[in-house]
Amino acid sequence: MKNPQVMDATIRRWRAALFLFMLATGVSMASWVARTPAVRDALEVSTGSMGLVLFGLSIGSMAGVLVSGGLVRKHGGRLVITLGAGLLVAGLLVIASGAALEVSGGVFGGLALFGAGMGLAEVAFNIEGAAVERMLGRPVLPVLHGCFSLGTVVGALLGMGLTAVRFPVGWHLAAVALAVAAAGVWTVRAVPAGTGREPAETGDGGRTGGLRAQAAVWRDRRLVLIGLIVLAMAFAEGSANDWLPLLMVDGHGTSATAGSLTFMLFAAAMTTGRFTGGPLLVRYGPAAVVRASAVVAAVGVALVVFSSSAPLAGAAVVLWGLGASLGFPVTVSAAGEGAGPGDASARVAAVSTAGYAAFLVGPPSLGFLADHVGLRNAMLVVLVLLGGAALITGALRRRTASPAAEVPAAQSDLV
Repeated sequence: MKNPQVMDATIRRWRAALFLFMLATGVSMASWVARTPAVRDALEVSTGSMGLVLFGLSIGSMAGVLVSGGLVRKHGGRLVITLGAGLLVAGLLVIASGAALEVSGGVFGGLALFGAGMGLAEVAFNIEGAAVERMLGRPVLPVLHGCFSLGTVVGALLGMGLTAVRFPVGWHLAAVALAVAAAGVWTVRAVPAGTGREPAETGDGGRTGGLRAQAAVWRDRRLVLIGLIVLAMAFAEGSANDWLPLLMVDGHGTSATAGSLTFMLFAAAMTTGRFTGGPLLVRYGPAAVVRASAVVAAVGVALVVFSSSAPLAGAAVVLWGLGASLGFPVTVSAAGEGAGPGDASARVAAVSTAGYAAFLVGPPSLGFLADHVGLRNAMLVVLVLLGGAALITGALRRRTASPAAEVPAAQSDLV
């Protein structure tokens, strides 16, 4: 008979490992973002050329996101996290070397590796987090994503401080790489093998896994609605990450420093929302919470777009951040409810992929629209999407899980 106390300790260690590595991932991402101006200066390239260098991150991220779900179903989450962590560390070291040697191609390649590692790890982490959530019977994914947000705040503050004292960017990123490596080793040792892994054949008439299984889950109308919600909420989050500082500078005439501080305010609001949202989810349920979140985010975006007061617009990003904070983790959690372990991992992977695609690819498209209508008016797209999401949150109402859903595939590895 399995010892419940041993299982509880193992699950807590599993959860803590996921929290730690998501924190480290957030620190690494923000460390890179904070040192982007220093890297551009080291490479001595124009803003346009730097945009091409940054494209490496987008290519790598989308590649990692698109293949992660299939790799988890075939090999399990732990192996994919191991691969993602290795690519993250390698990418940071290559970026550091490229910046130190003033080689644009090196930075581009490092960003591609870094993005691929992040894409692989993030989808796998959502699958792992959903499994822990089902075993504990309480929200885990909001805090998991909150750790990433907290990491971005810590990384941004660290980057700003090291920039102020002119600390070499190469040594900075190399030190972050070592910290990520240490967190990755501890995480991989704490995560059980087999989470999310599916057999080559299932008992439903020989349906196989892989891309076919991932496409098949979209036949569920409820999952399609959940996918639309995550598209809108991830688009709202990604738009702030990509455009908020420039939106304040160009749209409201603030200084560059004020624009950066406004983004810090948004990141802090995101972190607060994710760490404090658990009790609200337990009391009111995901449908009501995400509906209210979409409305709050929409009010924040509307004030940023329509207000003529820069201080009011700056304060409104708190509403934008709080409202956008729970959308991604709650929809991912809802996707896996009421399904067996194998189906749950496929559904979580599908919704995670849709969310990350919206987060990474959607917001840059606003730049093309902004060329014609201005950046503030381009944000009306975000407002419309949030309004649409608020209308369909009924799809997030909790289902009663089947008995099979209570035991994830990895439970046999826990004790």
